[in-house]
Amino acid sequence: MEESSARAAVVRRLMAAKAESGKTFSEVAAETGLTNVYVAQLLRRQAQLKADTAPALRASLPALTDDLVALMMQPPFRSYHPEIVHEPAIYRLNEAVMHFGESIKEIINEEFGDGIMSAIDFYCSVDKVQGADGKERVVVTFDGKYLPYSEQKSEHMMSRPTRKTS
Repeated sequence: MEESSARAAVVRRLMAAKAESGKTFSEVAAETGLTNVYVAQLLRRQAQLKADTAPALRASLPALTDDLVALMMQPPFRSYHPEIVHEPAIYRLNEAVMHFGESIKEIINEEFGDGIMSAIDFYCSVDKVQGADGKERVVVTFDGKYLPYSEQKSEHMMSRPTRKTS
């Protein structure tokens, strides 16, 4: 687990490399073939940089040093500070999911069956569009693999020894 102050120092260095490039997350995403949210996750040490993606990210962000790239390629400690929920943009995202969550769940069940959306096999992006009224709108896309719930038959549970009844 990365110590929080050490992690914060790494994140500051990563964000400084982005700032030095003068590029947005979306511009880095376009140059690397990643989503803009995943680029942000990488630079916040919430995702692991894969070896085949490292050259494209280094080309996009030339200020990334060898030690930063090496750190980014290590599995991160994925977490968040509990106070982050008070940040207005995050609070509103949470509020939207809570408000619409029950309806979204019902539609998932109706369209797919009894199951959930994965947050592991998952893509996320943020886009800016113009609404019908001409005002800017935020589009947040969650694209997760569907995972059906399993019926829990004891015969399928490989960790349990076979029990003989007499």
